[in-house]
Order: sequence, then structure tokens, then C-alpha cells
Amino acid sequence: MDLVARAYDSADAQQLIAEVQQEYVTRYGEPDATPTDPVEFQPPLGEFLVGYLNETPVACAGWRAHDGDEPDFLDGDAELKRMYVAPAARGRGLSRQLLAAVERSAAAAGRRRMVLETGTMQPEAIALYLSSGYLPIPGFGLYREEPGSRYFARDLGQPQATSSTARKGSLITVAGVNPV
Repeated sequence: MDLVARAYDSADAQQLIAEVQQEYVTRYGEPDATPTDPVEFQPPLGEFLVGYLNETPVACAGWRAHDGDEPDFLDGDAELKRMYVAPAARGRGLSRQLLAAVERSAAAAGRRRMVLETGTMQPEAIALYLSSGYLPIPGFGLYREEPGSRYFARDLGQPQATSSTARKGSLITVAGVNPV
């Protein structure tokens, strides 16, 4: 997969964001209403990546900066947003490749921790994050009170776990999610 930094409001990014929003509608009954501003995903305070297979956009994810002066965030936080791989491109390890690239981008910009919100209707996402070294954290943002929301973080100064090393470690149980 070729990963390219694109504007959040570029045509390819918007196509994939529309697809991920439809995925949320299918799984949760509504799109993600978390406010996003394309400016938040511009360097040096963010970046948005689009993944291409044979020049076709098939994946996206971005990060935006947060700091301790915002409720529920720490200085140096980067929030992962709109992580998505199109159904036809799944099962090839692209999500792990995309996650690692977003983490590298945030770390290169001086961010120290990646935080994210996902939900119990996305068990494959939860499995990816846990197997990549993410740990549960308290909720933040628009959906913090939703019982199906789950929140995770990973110190960007630590090497990313691989699926094989994660299996060797202890099992982390996340409430409301069956271990995979």
C-alpha cells in the first residue's frame, strides 16, 4: 500500500471518510458526530493519510494534536481519527501498516501519546489496538458517556507491539468485548 499525506477535505479523503461514516451507520445506527475541522489535520498539528492500492484509495487515518489545556488530554497527545480500510482491501494487514504510519507521523511531530475512541461494535478494531500495545484509558470527547465506547492510548516512545508479541503477553480484557 502506498501511503500519501492528503488534505482532510481532498476528494480521496472525503470519499473514504464517507465510507467510514456509512460503516458507523451500519454498526451503530448513525454517523460519528464528533466535530472535525480539516485544519486540525494539517502539519504540524496533524496529518491525514490515504492509502492506495494500484492508485485506488482504499484506506485512511489521521491524527490531530491535543494538549493538557483541553479537558481529558495530556500535553503531547495525538488523537487518531477516521481509521478505515475498505472492505475489499481488508485481511491484508493494511490497518496495522496504516496505524504504524500514523503513529510515526505523530511522533515525528513531537507528539508523545496516541489516544483513540472506538466502540464495542468494532471488535476487529479493538483487537488491532490491543495487539499494537494500546491500553484502556478513561473516556474523552463527545461519546465519553456512551456505554459502548472504548478508549485506548499508547506511548509513542515505546515500540509498537506485533501480533505475535502481543499474544505472548498477558490478556487484557476490555469490558463489553469478547477477547479475540
